[in-house]
Amino acid sequence: MSKLKVLLKNLGPGLLFASTAIGTSHLVLSTKAGAQYGWVMIFPIVLANLFKYPFFEFGVRYTNVAGKTLIEGYRNRGKGYLWFYALITLVSTFTILAALYTVTAGLFSTLFDLSSVSTAYIALGLFIGISLILIIGRYSFLETSLKFVIAILFTALIITTALVIIKGPVAHVPDFSPPTVFNDAGILFLISLMGWMPTTVEASSWVSLWSITKWKDEKHKPSLRESLQEFNFGYLSTAVLAVFFMIIGWFTLYGTHAELSGNAVTFADQIVRLFTVHIGPWAYLLIAVSAFATLFSSCMSAHDAITRVSLDIIDLLLPKYTLAGQRRFYAIGIILLAIINFTVVTAFSANMGQLVALATFVSFVVAPIIGFMNLKNVMSSELPPHQRPGRGLQGLTYAGILFLSVFSIYYFWMVIF
Repeated sequence: MSKLKVLLKNLGPGLLFASTAIGTSHLVLSTKAGAQYGWVMIFPIVLANLFKYPFFEFGVRYTNVAGKTLIEGYRNRGKGYLWFYALITLVSTFTILAALYTVTAGLFSTLFDLSSVSTAYIALGLFIGISLILIIGRYSFLETSLKFVIAILFTALIITTALVIIKGPVAHVPDFSPPTVFNDAGILFLISLMGWMPTTVEASSWVSLWSITKWKDEKHKPSLRESLQEFNFGYLSTAVLAVFFMIIGWFTLYGTHAELSGNAVTFADQIVRLFTVHIGPWAYLLIAVSAFATLFSSCMSAHDAITRVSLDIIDLLLPKYTLAGQRRFYAIGIILLAIINFTVVTAFSANMGQLVALATFVSFVVAPIIGFMNLKNVMSSELPPHQRPGRGLQGLTYAGILFLSVFSIYYFWMVIF
């Protein structure tokens, strides 16, 4: 079997990772980065993807070799590791899904001209629809559908980026002066951008759980090399798409003093117009379908992942229960998450900015800690020495931990003083 056929056969966990990442961090934050600060934002985007790579890679490596989820590895390192991750998951439960569904509802409202309908009610419809899809279709449907979504998105984004570059950057207003990155507002934005670039670090366990699920469904476990190839394909795709979104924001808004709104409906309208006004009205359908498919798939994959993670954590903390492998508990988990996050969406009155800021801040601060926890897993005796990460990857891990820790310390110093 050729390498391409093997890669296509194993596509799944890495693809779901890409789907989750491309949502808010790319469509919202990468576009905003280019729009507000221009080409210079390519550096934090590339650095975040580079330094966080080992954190996610270790999830795939540990699960493939040890045959356990990354969360089981935390338990094996000590109950303190597991309780810490449980706390982070609890925060994610109240922020990540609410933010994703709010943005998706705003875009849906814009596409179908539903400005008279509350964003919260549109979000409720999405919660119900996606919950039913996940409960009925589960992992196999999720994986199959995302193969089409990612293919459409990648094609549309390549075309859009090429057209934007050919047309050239929009003219600057006469009194425009480049904004400063290294001030309070700039640092806060960098933390938001890198906190969810390519996605939240706790998602490393999501890939781990998806891998286990895929192997059980297909009764086939790929080799470590094949698993890493599949994940690397998904990871590289997310990095490339992040740069594409940044370029689009840079070429279409940078230098115009235009700001992307924190309100979900207004933001969604700005995003669609951002593409179509600069490229041409004919691109509306292409952009609209691509953007909505991106966010819809992100909602599905994140909703599925947080449900699986929550059930896995409960099983490990309360061994007498066995929830993760039972279909009815998966369905209950999906519904409970929908109810909780609909409540959060309603409470925040569709103000996406506050939700994203909270979620990205938490993700950024805990990233180096989770990175260290993942390193402890792959360097444990559960993995044979020859299947542990090499010195280069270990060095990149410590560099990533240091890089993110310095920014976190600077942030706290900035807030206190």
